[in-house]
Amino acid sequence: MSRRARPQPAARTAAKAAAVPPLYHFGVRLFAGFTLAMLVAFWPSYFSRLAEQTWLHHHAHGIAMSLWLVLLVTQASLMRSGNRALHRRLGLLSYLLVPVIVVVTLRFVHYTVQEGPAELGDYGLFFLALVVVTLVAFVALYGLAMFNRAQPAVHARYMVATVFPLFPPVTDRLIGRFLPSIIDSFPAIGGAPIIQCAVFAIADAILVGLAVWDWQKNGRRVF
Repeated sequence: MSRRARPQPAARTAAKAAAVPPLYHFGVRLFAGFTLAMLVAFWPSYFSRLAEQTWLHHHAHGIAMSLWLVLLVTQASLMRSGNRALHRRLGLLSYLLVPVIVVVTLRFVHYTVQEGPAELGDYGLFFLALVVVTLVAFVALYGLAMFNRAQPAVHARYMVATVFPLFPPVTDRLIGRFLPSIIDSFPAIGGAPIIQCAVFAIADAILVGLAVWDWQKNGRRVF
């Protein structure tokens, strides 16, 4: 009587990969791609001039946001590989990191405004509003992710969504660096072009795609 053939390692790996929800594969690619975009965007003004930064607030903000992106990539990778136990343990770090992000971001904005002109003007007010709304959206999405942590599928979707409020500072710089010819085509506030119009369009397009896909394939409406 012949023994039942055991699955080969390659077959087991393929089966394991096929069992991973597509969102985890997408999350790893989205977070890794955004992290790379952040490095490129901030390379001329920050990463290539680390020793020249005189403000501690620059470093605190840069380190906190970089750690958040590293955590997102790591957590999505752990879920893709099926290492849920380590994923949960490492996730506890977010309870410390998110409050740090809130504090250092507000301090960074405070000192940025303090060092600027006494009269902020229309664009300065727009900048303040954008940062505050971004921070509120980020914290709200993170809070929803933690509230739904007992439902991994919902939790994962809210964690993916936390990256979208972070788009403006990255994509603004990429457009200014690689597509300066289109800057004058944007509407302006106080004489300053609002490049964020393109940022919002890009983020919304990705979110619409995710919403349609998730509703049709999984019947979920988180996005």
